[in-house]
Amino acid sequence: MTHASKAPRRVVLRPGDASHWCPVSSQPPIPTRVVLLCGPSGSGKSLLAARSGLPVLRLDDFYKEGDDPTLPQVPGSSDIDWDHPDSWDADTAVSAIAELCRTGRTNVPAYDISLSARTGEETVEIGRTPLFVAEGVFAAEIVDRCRELGVLADALCLNRGPVKTFRRRFLRDLKEGRKSVPFLLRRGWRLMRLERSIIAHQTSLGAHACDRDEALGRLTAAAAGRCPAANTAPTAP
Repeated sequence: MTHASKAPRRVVLRPGDASHWCPVSSQPPIPTRVVLLCGPSGSGKSLLAARSGLPVLRLDDFYKEGDDPTLPQVPGSSDIDWDHPDSWDADTAVSAIAELCRTGRTNVPAYDISLSARTGEETVEIGRTPLFVAEGVFAAEIVDRCRELGVLADALCLNRGPVKTFRRRFLRDLKEGRKSVPFLLRRGWRLMRLERSIIAHQTSLGAHACDRDEALGRLTAAAAGRCPAANTAPTAP
């Protein structure tokens, strides 16, 4: 999980951005569905989502603000636990996904990670594109809710291995100045030790653990309407 930073300005996505994935027929209209993409912080979710060519909703924009009294803390520390689902506004995220599926447009917070604050509001517009990706470390937390709404195409958990993920996460966070170096090191070491349990938790919620190539293949299948995740609940391990 992550308290990951993204660029505060958003490129509004227009109809046809994913036309090479999902040709749109006007009769009958194709219902819009979502692929939820989760995985540990630094696993490459944003890069994979961009590579898919599909419109993307950044779920990390739905973090709570730094002065929210409900924010959890890392046990035995004064650090805010930005890797805990309680640091994230799941209700607003689900509402945004539902509105995108229903209307092709929604307003979302503009979140600045370095400030741990919402700095405004932006519009995401996907038009009549029948498939988009919602990516973020807490995406698995809303698998059941999206399935119940009838909008889930698939749920994927990107898994690249603890050491590779640790290195990529630290270099990215350091380059972008997300938090202080001591905080990044403490958090990075803790997440590396917890990575296997993080993936186990996300898969228990219904996300399918896979590498980058398999994830791209499943995105292609979802675009073609061949993925059963929308109608199938996860089976018990």
